[in-house]
Amino acid sequence: MKDWIIYSIGFIAQILFSSRLIIQWITSEKQRKVITPNTFWTLSLIASFLLFIYGYLRLDFAIMLGQSLTYYIYIRNLQLQKQWQKFPKIVQILLFTIPILIVIFYYNNNKIDLDLLFQNENIPTWLLVLGIVAQVIFTLRFVYQWIHSERQQTSTLPMGFWVLSLVGAGLILTYAIIRKDPVLFIGHLFGLVIYARNAYLIRQSDD
Repeated sequence: MKDWIIYSIGFIAQILFSSRLIIQWITSEKQRKVITPNTFWTLSLIASFLLFIYGYLRLDFAIMLGQSLTYYIYIRNLQLQKQWQKFPKIVQILLFTIPILIVIFYYNNNKIDLDLLFQNENIPTWLLVLGIVAQVIFTLRFVYQWIHSERQQTSTLPMGFWVLSLVGAGLILTYAIIRKDPVLFIGHLFGLVIYARNAYLIRQSDD
């Protein structure tokens, strides 16, 4: 597949991710406290799907891992906000099954070509490890958010979410610079600003 198509998919995903942050940021600024609008999770779900495809086309396991870990957490947050039930049943089924279908579709002789994913000559082992660690930390923010929301039985973005976002995004930004990946670089450079601002708003509201 041509590079411009692959990068287009990645940039569309990052635009959606950035859009969710802008919407969340503007809503929070108006309320002077951190708010999680319904649109945040809908855009997250669509962007995650597209970035997963981008990761596979780039043969970048770190990206694929990060998206596969958060995809269903996005769905769960939509359920907690009572928005998932508003999706048509066929859409719910497709959103649940599409990631699995993608994995099956990309099987090579009934198994994923692990050599392509883990032995990409453009990604040395140490860099792959950095990318995976960065994605795991960045993903843990949603695991933390999910556990917190389950306890509260409402979808919220607590301080721990934004702290993990800052650390994870900083590591991914480092990975993007070394990997020379403009999609990751632009997306996470913009995100760092909003993560810091949300952490500030929470700190102010707690004082």
